[in-house]
Amino acid sequence: MAVTKTHPIKSTLKAAIDYICNPDKTDGKLLVTSFGCAAETADIEFEWTRRHSIDKGTHLGRHLIQAFEPGEVSAEEAHEIGMQLAKEILGGKYEFVLTTHIDKGHIHNHLIFNAVSFTDHKHYHSNKRSYHEIRRASDRLCKEHGLSVIVPGQDKGKSYIEHQAAQNGTSYKAKLKAAIDRLIPVSSSLEDLLARLQREGCEIKRGKYVSARAPDQERFTRLKTLGADYTEEAVASRIAGGPRPSRQPRQRSGKVNLLIDTQNNIKAQQSAGYQRWTTIENLKRAAATMNFLTEHGIGSYEELAERCDAVSAAAIRTRESLRDVEQQIADLTLLGKQIDTYRKLKPVYDRYKASKDKEKFLRGFESEIILFEAAAREIKKAGLTKLPSAEKLKAELDGLAARKTTLQAELRKIQREEKKYDTLRRNIYTLLNLKVKTEKQKEPELQ
Repeated sequence: MAVTKTHPIKSTLKAAIDYICNPDKTDGKLLVTSFGCAAETADIEFEWTRRHSIDKGTHLGRHLIQAFEPGEVSAEEAHEIGMQLAKEILGGKYEFVLTTHIDKGHIHNHLIFNAVSFTDHKHYHSNKRSYHEIRRASDRLCKEHGLSVIVPGQDKGKSYIEHQAAQNGTSYKAKLKAAIDRLIPVSSSLEDLLARLQREGCEIKRGKYVSARAPDQERFTRLKTLGADYTEEAVASRIAGGPRPSRQPRQRSGKVNLLIDTQNNIKAQQSAGYQRWTTIENLKRAAATMNFLTEHGIGSYEELAERCDAVSAAAIRTRESLRDVEQQIADLTLLGKQIDTYRKLKPVYDRYKASKDKEKFLRGFESEIILFEAAAREIKKAGLTKLPSAEKLKAELDGLAARKTTLQAELRKIQREEKKYDTLRRNIYTLLNLKVKTEKQKEPELQ
């Protein structure tokens, strides 16, 4: 599980970068990576980007900390996860320095990025939405790397006080839900359940909605605010043997859905109503599966497997193409930044080279000289002998962006197909009561 925290840097940007790059904390700076800048001159490059921005904001940068569960991840893997997170949430638009600290009992990443984008010179807006995007991205990356994550939606809708109360076993809502769950199996109707709650000391208020108040509870709680499983309709249905609304799979008209595993479903074994519903639903899904196979001329498992493999191969090719285009965009964007810096500071550097007192000139324009020389080095690395025009760079970037949009749409389409065929394959195994086949096993006929 990775825990993320973020805060603005209002001053002392250089001090913050120096701290996170401390060799004693980063294995001699082996765990230091930068993007769009050099770690040693990041503060100067951040300031240069901000200087040419209209929307500067009030912050110099932002500091993100990503901490991992002790003993769960290596320093190298943590750094890799941090880089993936930085690229995803910043989109290659902001200079940043990423470091991984190993001097404490838990490994953690530090990410300091510019408050202003070097591509469109817009200020980074930090709010609840952006933070939750960071959190979701971090959790997903941890899951992809086999690390523990916080279950999404487990505490959805809870205030901090409610969360703490639930953790301590003192939440009135938690106690009320537990009481309803306990009384449903022994109640004959909603009225019977409410009467049983009253006998246990709860006060019931009837109106447009039914509300309950436990002993010593200050305010009444509407049953519907407890969740989808606790509305009056849901409670009455559950008493009659129906399923919990939250656990009932969504029905999607016109789509092939996965068959419900009733053999290993505890709820299906305990509830006759839920068992009846799953039986009928599985018959519908089985019919939809066979209709799809017939309509698309698939007569054997081998043919279905070939379709699945073809779709998976197409997804792999498209992902690779998308990654290539994204890398080209990132490389060209960075090169464009260096070319722009080079052109703007070339006159200053020419004056510096022509100056008789270079030391004195350097004292007045040290930042500009450092930035120009850094830009010149990157341009030389790119092998450019002639600088392309800004119009040419923009046209190339626009073309790559259009290609990226096309590939993204294509990938989404293929992913839907991939999911559909995977569902079909799993349904066939279930319908034919097959175990996962080996290569030597004969492919079953779909007849």
